[in-house]
Formats: sequence, C-alpha cells, structure tokens
Amino acid sequence: MVKIAQFGSWESPLTAKTVAVAGVAPKWVDVHDGVVWWAESRPTEEGRVALMREGPDGSPAEVLAAPWNVRNRVHEYGGRPWTVLGDTVVFTNWADQRIYAYDGSGDPRPLTPVPAREHGLRYADLSPGAGGTSVLCVRETVTGDRPTDVARDLVEVPLDGTGPRSLGASHHFMSGPRLSPDGTRLAWIGWDHPNMPWDGAELCVAKPGQPHRVLAGGPRESVCQAEWETSDSLLVLTDPDGWWNLFRVGLDGSAVNLARCDEELGGPLWVLGGRWFAPLGSGRYAVLRSDRLAVLDERSGTVTDVDTDLTAWSSDLVAHDGVVVSAAGGPQQEVAVVRLDLGTGVETIVSGQPHDLLDPAYLPVPEHRVFTSDDGRHIPAFVYLPRNPDFAGPPGAAPPLLVHVHGGPTGKVTDVLKRDIAYFTSRGFAVAAVNYGGSAGYGRAFRESLNEQWGVVDVHDCATVATTLAQEGVVDGARLAVRGGSAGGWTAAASMTSASTYACATIMFPILDLTGWTSAGGETHDFESRYIEGLVGTLPEHADRYADRSPSNHVDRLAGPVLLLQGLEDEVCPPEQADRFVASLDGTGLPHAYLTFEGEQHGFRRASTVTAALEAELSFYGQVFGFTPPGVPVLELRS
Repeated sequence: MVKIAQFGSWESPLTAKTVAVAGVAPKWVDVHDGVVWWAESRPTEEGRVALMREGPDGSPAEVLAAPWNVRNRVHEYGGRPWTVLGDTVVFTNWADQRIYAYDGSGDPRPLTPVPAREHGLRYADLSPGAGGTSVLCVRETVTGDRPTDVARDLVEVPLDGTGPRSLGASHHFMSGPRLSPDGTRLAWIGWDHPNMPWDGAELCVAKPGQPHRVLAGGPRESVCQAEWETSDSLLVLTDPDGWWNLFRVGLDGSAVNLARCDEELGGPLWVLGGRWFAPLGSGRYAVLRSDRLAVLDERSGTVTDVDTDLTAWSSDLVAHDGVVVSAAGGPQQEVAVVRLDLGTGVETIVSGQPHDLLDPAYLPVPEHRVFTSDDGRHIPAFVYLPRNPDFAGPPGAAPPLLVHVHGGPTGKVTDVLKRDIAYFTSRGFAVAAVNYGGSAGYGRAFRESLNEQWGVVDVHDCATVATTLAQEGVVDGARLAVRGGSAGGWTAAASMTSASTYACATIMFPILDLTGWTSAGGETHDFESRYIEGLVGTLPEHADRYADRSPSNHVDRLAGPVLLLQGLEDEVCPPEQADRFVASLDGTGLPHAYLTFEGEQHGFRRASTVTAALEAELSFYGQVFGFTPPGVPVLELRS
C-alpha cells in the first residue's frame, strides 16, 4: 500500500552509500587490436583510477592492481593517461606523476625521471610515436611556487628509458600531439591566455626542427580535435561558423566542411584527449551531436542520429569495422563501456553490469523543457519529479525543488542517469538541472551569452526555471533550494547573495571571491587563472564588478541557510575561500554548516566522502524545510 508522507521524508532503497560506491565511472576508452581498454574510477579504493581491458572471455579484467592509479594532474583536470604500443601499455601514475611502461610481466618500469619537487613534472594526452617505440604527450613543468608558475612543451618519451625529448612549444597550452601516417609531421592544438580552448585554439603542423604553421583556428575559432586522415590532410573539429563541425583540412590550409549544420559535433576541451568523432570508412564518421551518437555522411552532407536508447555518449569515440565503442548511458542506464554494431544495432556492455542494479521504479524520468527568460532567451533544463512506488505526498501538496547547477561554467548537464539526483527524487524532491546561458552544446553564441555576465545570467536563468515551476504549481515555491559544485557552487552562492528565490543552498568546492580567483590573486591554477577575464571583465577596469558580484563580500545578504562542502587538497577552488566565507558567517545568527574532507581534490572521488556529503545535504534540507529524513545522521548547524 502506498504511504502518504511529506515530500522529502520518504524512505528509499537508494541510500547515500549505494550512490557513493556506484561511482565506477569509465573513461578514456580505446581499442587496440580489437580489444577494448578503458580506465575506471574506484570510489571504494579512495578514488583510485584502475586500468581495465576486455579479457579473453569478454569479461572485464584489471590490468594494474592497486596501488597503481592511472591518472595525472595536467591542468589539474588531467588528460588521456595511457596508450598501448604493441604488447606494452604506457601510462601515467598519480602518486609521482611519472610515465611507466608495463608489458604484463614484473613491475611497471618508469620512463620519466623523478621530479625535483613533488608532482613537479606531469604528463598527459599520450599517443603513439614513430615506429611504436615511443609515446608523444604534453609535459607540464612546475617552475615556481605560485599556481601559475607552470611551463608546457610537447615531448617524445622513448620506451627504452632514455628519457623525454622536448619537441618544443608553440603556445602556453597544447593538446593532441599526433604523428602523421608517414612520420614526417606532427600536428597539435594550441592556445594562449587569456583564451580558454573553447574561445580560440589553433591547429598547428610542423616538420621536426622547423617552425610550425597554423592550418585552422584562431582567436575566435576553436579547434577541439584533429586527427590525420592521410599524410596530406587532417580531419578537424572546429567552429568558424559558430558551431563545432567536422572539416577536412589540407596542408595548404584549405578547409571543407563535410556536413554543414547548426549543431555541436564537438565540445569544450576541459581535459586533454577528447574524441568526439571517429572515421567509419567510405566517407562516413561516427560523431556526437550534443552528446548523442550520430553518423555523418560527407557524400550527402547529412548527420543522422543512431537509433539507440543511450542518449549520452562520452567524448571517447573509437570505431573499427563498423563498430563504435565508447562510454555511454541513458536516463535509466548508468554510464558503461559499450560496443555498438551499427550494422546490426546490437549493443554489448563491455565493462560489466553495475554490482547493484537499481529498480527502475525508483528512478526519475527526466523531462526536457525549454524555459524562456524575461528577455526572450531560451533556457534548456531537465526536470525530474519525485518517483517512489511506495510513497505519495499529501493531497494538494507540492514537492520541494532542488535546482542543480552544473560546473564549468562552460559545461552542461545531460539526461544520463545520475544516482545523486535519484537519491533525492526517490525521497520526494523535484530536481531541475539547468543548462543556463554559457553552457556548452548550443553553439558559440549561447556560450558567449555569459561573457562578462557570470553571476548575472547564470543566476537569472536558474531562478527563472525555479520560479516558473513554482508558478505552474509543479513545486512548492516556499521550498526552493539551489545546489552546485565548482562554478555551480559559485552560482549557488551568488544566487543566495543576489536574489531572494531560494530558501537555502548547498555550495560545494566553490569560487566565492573573484579577485582571489585570478592570476594576480593566486587562488586558482594556471589553466583557469584568466578564464574570469572573459566571464566577468578585465582588471583593474572592472574591479567594482569583481567586488559587487563576489558572494564573499555579501555574507550579510544571504537569503537563507547554507551548507558548504570542501575538499582540502583542491587546487582549482582552494579551501581558503570557503574558510574565509564561513568565518564571516560565524556569529551572524544565520544557520550554516561547513564540512571539509581530507584527501579530496576538486570534486569528490571517495565513497566515504560522497556518503557523508549526501547525508549531510539531506539532513540540511530537512531542517530548513521542516521534515525529518529517516536513516541519516542529523547535521549540526551553527550560527
């Protein structure tokens, strides 16, 4: 029998621990000699990233046992950490950031030197070098004590252990070193401050020892992937017309769009080594149309969606013999490594089934909606309503709403199953995940609608979604909350100090002080140290804007209680900002809580952290909204 209970207080089989241990997210998928390889995070192993491959019987097999952790910290977000050369896998190891080679016997052997300072040399975006006897990659060298004291170059690392050989540097940031089929040229992508790679990035090509030439891209054109097609041409994702489309670019600089469309077939280069397209042969290519798998046919100039229930494919596309392999998921299917035969439509999960398959009756079904701002802009969002077959809310009541703000801010949310959202919807919450102005996936004009408007457009768009749902009676307008991490934490905090929409907020590993989060302020890493110039404005011309929008300067304006969650080893959004914010809150009388987590960097990877954070968040909402969530410890609020 269905029980009637206050929204938010429902009991659910989806516990915080269930959510935490399930975060075995596969990534960095590739295929070598027909065998699928990938890396996967292990929350129950302190967030270790394990290297996996398809075993002889088709089941997943671990290549490297603990403590090997196949991860790197280039740009602090990392990049493709492994490649296979014949019988040898070459990979980066988190503990010392060195490159190792492993042929399946004995212990992995190091190929790069011990750095003079801990993590002082980092390597990412590994790809095969000449003759299969070396790897090409990006090297990051820490040159001083400030977060921005970093230099980068492209290097070749021989398998014989003779050490890296620098190939030079064209830009402050580089990605995607690729050797031409004839071995005579190297291609790569480069960009410089103050641009982020999605603002402007160039495709460079050079012969060894000669100056490079720029074949595509520029200050207002962004190359995000380039692969050699022949020794005389490359296939390139770039956006001269405002949309990432697939081009054929010749060594003479000629460029032909293979299928002109107002669609995003690429994405923001947050981590190094993304693959949004893969050749299928005969002028056909597997591509991602805003994360959905499609086939581009250059003969007809068309992009056609593939018939599959998997709606979100990762930028790990690889194809062989008409078969596409990548990590993918859907609204009720968690992300897994999938092999899809385009000829037969047969899908095979390569990475194995989750250890605890969830009952679909408790999983929310997202509704894709497009809201309209008061100035006529479109705001895409996914709306999740409460779903639990054992409970219903009181007659005439509406559920509380959590507005989920993605990070980036040049990021996006998709409709793939997210256990943390299901954790709340199965307890009687509604959730709206908003692709506010500035999000990726909707073209350059949409991305740039956030330029100089960070803390304004994002706040306004999220509030528009919340208030519209409340006006429609879908949710309880008196019980609205906003939650987010990183840039989403910024928007959550900015919402609470510049609007009266929400009753409370959960602010995770956030940016709170804009002036500190600059190259001069010294409180963020090199990669994003000038990102803010496009999002807010340059200094000192816009110093007042920095001060006016920073939540840290307006604790007195907070619209309600806040919960802050912070990793203590975060180099992107360091704990100093959250520390100062909470210190300003203490003694104000406003209820708040602050939880910090040892061993966590930017984002939470450990099962114990995720469990504690979710239970604290649920208890927090219960205290603010007036219900008692069952089965979780009571979070102590201070004032």
